[in-house]
Amino acid sequence: MVFIHLRRLVLPVAALLLCAACASRPENVFLASEPAAISTAKVDMLVATTRNASAVPGEMFGGDRSSAGFGEIVISIPPGHKPGAVEWPKKIPADPATSFATLSAETISRDEAKARFAKRLARGPSRNVLVFVHGYNNRFDDAVFRFAQIVHDSGTDAIPVLFTWPSRGELLAYGYDRDSATYSRSALEHLLQYLVDDKSVDEISVLAHSMGNWVTLETLRQIAIRDDGIPPKIRNVMLADADVDIDIFRTQVAEMGKKRPAFTVFVSKDDKALAVSKVLWGSNARLGEIDPDAPQYREFLAENRIDVVNMTDIKTDDRINHGKFAESPDIIRLIGKQLATGQPLTDANPKVNPISSVGLATASAITTLTGSGPVGQ
Repeated sequence: MVFIHLRRLVLPVAALLLCAACASRPENVFLASEPAAISTAKVDMLVATTRNASAVPGEMFGGDRSSAGFGEIVISIPPGHKPGAVEWPKKIPADPATSFATLSAETISRDEAKARFAKRLARGPSRNVLVFVHGYNNRFDDAVFRFAQIVHDSGTDAIPVLFTWPSRGELLAYGYDRDSATYSRSALEHLLQYLVDDKSVDEISVLAHSMGNWVTLETLRQIAIRDDGIPPKIRNVMLADADVDIDIFRTQVAEMGKKRPAFTVFVSKDDKALAVSKVLWGSNARLGEIDPDAPQYREFLAENRIDVVNMTDIKTDDRINHGKFAESPDIIRLIGKQLATGQPLTDANPKVNPISSVGLATASAITTLTGSGPVGQ
């Protein structure tokens, strides 16, 4: 019976994922394009990674594990960009007028990365940092282009830093990806500790997606145990579609103690990818798919002051409902608000936020998210 249940869940989701993978995407997207004749928006991100450096021109980093590597990439966003979408190039070099395009991409040393980060801080306008940790089945280019879209669409002026771990970018490499995320905990800790120690940095926010939540939460737990709490400079941690067992999350939060950042959890009860993960792991629930109104979760969320954005009623083009946090323009704007104010979403503007202190959406908030309220206008 379990096998039949698993088969019914896995096969449809696998078909959808394979369908998406078959979409036309060129290789070697980090071969630089000529700047467009028209004006385009640009996202300049620094990269820290535990991926291997690739010898393939235009690939930069692959899916094998390695020691820490660094880079800087500038991505151009086309004028006709649709919020929530990534307009992948149809050919290389890409045309910045019609698609996301790489304007520059360099692999650099640790010392050069520190120097360039210092220059970014010096020129402003913000001294805040946003660290993005991607999820399972992500190639390096997937992570870069998605992060560029998030930074652009959220409107944040925080300095974007991508932490990318060695995902194979293959549907059937779930176990390898999970081990790679665990392998990368100390590297993420070193990155966060460097940012904490830099006196020029005002505030650090972390946005994690899917399996990236595992490495993020394990890293924060590791920091808290070692340092008797998490430094207050790490102020906001946003956990989207978290592929983490809810019971493990409870223990991670408890072991972090009281000195921890503000957590915002983005959940969707119709997340098909997490439904498959739950069966694969024999889990009662994955964090990213819980019902925040259920009594067993409501009390835990309230006691630990964890905010929840319930995305279940949000509709996007994502047929497995595992990327709503990035593909919904309204959710991206909410993330931008949190980054801009440096406050939990419930404190930023209660008239337009879809959450309460225990994560239950009010009727007016649901109206906001479906596009008829202030945020959706």
